[in-house]
Amino acid sequence: MHPRVLEVTERLIERSRATRQSYLSLIQRAAESGPQRGHLQCANFAHGVASCDSSDKQRLRLMDSANVAIVTAYNDMLSAHQPYAHYPERIKQVLRDIGSVGQVAGGVPAMCDGVTQGEPGMELALASREVIALSTAIALSHNMFDAALYLGICDKIVPGLLMGALRFGHLPAVFLPSGPMLSGLSNKEKADVRQRYAEGKASRDELLESEMKAYHGAGTCTFYGTANTNQMLMEVMGLHLPGSSFVNPDTPLRHLLTDEATRQVTRLTQQGGQFMPLGQLVDERVIINSVVALHATGGSTNHTLHLPAMAQAAGIQLTWQDMADLSEVVPSLTRVYPNGKADINHFQAAGGVAFLVRELLDAGLLHEDVETVVGRGLRRYTQEPFIDGEQLVWRDGPQQSLDEQILRPATNPFSPEGGLRVMSGNLGRGVMKVSAVAPEHQVVEAPARVFEDQQALAEAFKAGELERDFVAVVRFQGPRSNGMPELHKLTPYLGVLQDRGFKVALVTDGRMSGASGKVPAAIHLCPEAIDGGILAKVQDGDLIRVDGQKGILEVLVDTAELERRPVIAPSHLGEIGCGRELFAFMRAAFSSAEQGASVFTASLKSLH
Repeated sequence: MHPRVLEVTERLIERSRATRQSYLSLIQRAAESGPQRGHLQCANFAHGVASCDSSDKQRLRLMDSANVAIVTAYNDMLSAHQPYAHYPERIKQVLRDIGSVGQVAGGVPAMCDGVTQGEPGMELALASREVIALSTAIALSHNMFDAALYLGICDKIVPGLLMGALRFGHLPAVFLPSGPMLSGLSNKEKADVRQRYAEGKASRDELLESEMKAYHGAGTCTFYGTANTNQMLMEVMGLHLPGSSFVNPDTPLRHLLTDEATRQVTRLTQQGGQFMPLGQLVDERVIINSVVALHATGGSTNHTLHLPAMAQAAGIQLTWQDMADLSEVVPSLTRVYPNGKADINHFQAAGGVAFLVRELLDAGLLHEDVETVVGRGLRRYTQEPFIDGEQLVWRDGPQQSLDEQILRPATNPFSPEGGLRVMSGNLGRGVMKVSAVAPEHQVVEAPARVFEDQQALAEAFKAGELERDFVAVVRFQGPRSNGMPELHKLTPYLGVLQDRGFKVALVTDGRMSGASGKVPAAIHLCPEAIDGGILAKVQDGDLIRVDGQKGILEVLVDTAELERRPVIAPSHLGEIGCGRELFAFMRAAFSSAEQGASVFTASLKSLH
């Protein structure tokens, strides 16, 4: 093992010792009592099986039959989730065939960030993660189940499902993907049309045609944003079947993988003889593996929020510094848009997760001796699934990359480090993803131009006010201000200005999503402006230094002058409409971005 990986793992174990032990005691007590439905009062049990057919009712009366909860994020708004419409019936039939039972325990909300980008609904996105965790807990609270299958893929859905599932960590669990959509218009062509539209060089009809050719069918969007990062992480964490993340929807292989995942979760139950509860599987080494894989693939910056929150749900105290220290030694092995031109299907064809895991294991960067849903040892995830006749089989994945412009061995990386920076200075602490930022653009020192929302920057661009070097300060966009919406709408405008030769950067207490690209962006800044951070004192014209190479983020104003300045209050906060008023209580309870921007952080720590 690489000494840095061991060092960070050991300190994570030590830092988490008390909270992790408390968590394990919690799930052990729940597991020791056996199948929960056996302890229900007769009337409670009767309610739980009332809608089942007679054979399922009989099986559920026998404690040696497994009852599997299905928690689904199906809806038609997310192209990635639409295939889940038919999963429950398929899962139930597979379970019947092996003498078990499946019940849809509950549904969780799943919003499409692509639909809500730049719209009022985006202010509910991060809060939806917490709602999903709560909804998962409600689904499982019936205490009728021996295991659970989780149907979710996209941005906040998988983190929310896992956070809720871990609080029922005495149950075995498998996560079921549905795969990426087939490749359409390339992500590079799509981005080019967006930039031309921002400059007034493309019509709205051209833009719409481009977008509909890019997003054209069922499955995840093909760029390497948060959704596909989620899938890669679930596989490297051992929560998917090996090689199942990036198999396209509604294909014979996809169906066979779903069937096998269903059978496998029953083997992990107490009745199945290979008992492996989720909370025991997800330990400190698995969390470290997820961070390593995030860096090696240049994954979504959203996971600097999600991974600490997910870890906290298992009693594990992951920090940004842990993530940054690992980034220094984990090589960048992939180039998938926005870090390159390829899409996720190209990544899969070049060798995919199987090749990635082999390279990281052989380089001593992943813990191999971990539990997974298919047994002990991560080496199993260097294999790929195939159909042999009518049977599902696994074979060794490729020994070499089939396209080194997309996926490289650890001995020949795109970069010797992962590209995540913890940014710190008198403005506070934030993060920057530099894997897609050219070296010549990683350091910007320029006057500030201050905005309080995305639209104000867009209007300034259209008015020709931004034709110069500047640092865009977009504040009051943090979790406690307005729910921390993605600021992806800024990308085309800032990209155009950078292409015109101007030195531009972004500093914000908001987030830029998995599509963070070529413009240097110091994001997730905390303390956020609403909490009186220095960000709330920055004025137009203040010189700001954004150094993505050294991790420096400073406003170059005399300390005494900063102390004299008043803290600026937001001009528009607490806006209502689109349901935002219902989430005011949640915004007030959010922790800082560095602590996962979660409403659960304080309550979970207090339990231990």
